[in-house]
Amino acid sequence: MRVLKQNEDFLKPVPFGLRWKEEFFRKNGGLMLQQRLAQEGRNTNVARIFTLEELRKATNNFEETRIIGRGGYGTVFKGILVDHNSCTVAIKRSREVNENQVDQFINEVIMLSQVNSRNVVKLLGCCLETEVPLLVYEFIDNGTLSEHLSSTTKSQHLSWNIRLRIASEIAGVLSYLHSVASPPIIHRDIKSANILLDQNYTAKVTDFGISKLAPLDENQVSTMVQGTFGYLDPEYMLTGLLTEKSDVYSFGVVLIELLTSEKALSLDRVEEEKFLANYFISSLKSGHLVQVLDRNIMFDVSIELLKEVAMIAKSCLSIKGDDRPSMKNIARELEVLEIRAKQSPIQVSKIDFTDTEASLLGMQSTKAYIDSGDSSCIHTESHSIMEHMMVPIAGGR
Repeated sequence: MRVLKQNEDFLKPVPFGLRWKEEFFRKNGGLMLQQRLAQEGRNTNVARIFTLEELRKATNNFEETRIIGRGGYGTVFKGILVDHNSCTVAIKRSREVNENQVDQFINEVIMLSQVNSRNVVKLLGCCLETEVPLLVYEFIDNGTLSEHLSSTTKSQHLSWNIRLRIASEIAGVLSYLHSVASPPIIHRDIKSANILLDQNYTAKVTDFGISKLAPLDENQVSTMVQGTFGYLDPEYMLTGLLTEKSDVYSFGVVLIELLTSEKALSLDRVEEEKFLANYFISSLKSGHLVQVLDRNIMFDVSIELLKEVAMIAKSCLSIKGDDRPSMKNIARELEVLEIRAKQSPIQVSKIDFTDTEASLLGMQSTKAYIDSGDSSCIHTESHSIMEHMMVPIAGGR
């Protein structure tokens, strides 16, 4: 199996350019994609094929100032399609492609271009005239959820109701991919850095670069472990068997990030707190959950609602995939909680956790007070098997 690596001269003109472009187009499945597009007929939602010249023009020959993102899986450029109503797009150049998986790549391009969800970054098309295909997406201009949560200033604008809505939107997308799409799509790299936000803080799931189409007659897919540390399903890491419940685990970590505004994996934290999932579960068990929650959400949140969301996150993080709920059930629960949060807003300056309320949150202390002056943090012991596993995986984007 030969894997093509992206070289640094990729964007420069090459000798006999037309011949090379035609050769790349053929190797990347261009003829197959043309046939598939012809079969789709009048369906306007399918991907379109862009020429390299169109994308060069859109990005001013892929100049450095147009780069809006870099990661382990590629580089993203901002482009303006002058010949298409000056539409602003994001153009992703991946780092590698597997020549033996061209059929799957074309199937996924067709499938993802037809995903009908306002909470998925729309795949507009691709360019196959380069050694590694270029993917063209709609452009979302308000950054990633990760950027907002990690910024002291930006995180203050993410109220509890906005965070709950974002969680509900992400869950709805995954439920759609798992239960409605045919064949089902396993994202495989759900993380806050792959959730874009528009100006209204609407969540847009992106980066399906390592997604898998799940066979309709199988519950799991055997595959090389790929993903991002801190979000990876521990069962998948051990067995190499990818299931829809792997996305559930990753979503659970994102849900914790929304609750805490902490990073999923931080080498700056003490050893037992490096993995946020471990820290969160340990805090639940030891009765100190309240100490890891983001102070920004503590002034407009119902205690009962907070407890229910924390319990959903905990269920997503079960070590065994079979013990985790489906994304369909999670989406349904979060949708109900989102409605309740809108109907019963709570505005308080200080939250007084009584014995009863502390019990609801799994806390052992008799009373806890949260105010802006208390920034204490606890040290917990991790019991997750993730601490003891070291497997080769692809890096995060």
